[in-house]
Amino acid sequence: MTWHTFFAMGGYADYVWSAYGFATVVLLWNIASAVHRRRAVMKMLRELALAEQTPKESAAQHYVH
Repeated sequence: MTWHTFFAMGGYADYVWSAYGFATVVLLWNIASAVHRRRAVMKMLRELALAEQTPKESAAQHYVH
């Protein structure tokens, strides 16, 4: 078996290699979207934590009554 026959995939090279390419793109997209979503959630959690640390005037007025 030569490399040419391996890459030709018995005449089904177009189907096989496009399927591998599509699967690779989907897997990379899945990883990238998970990383992006994690960063967004971590940013939101940091902002919420900072918001809870700073006293709010409305909350202080609520406890005065």
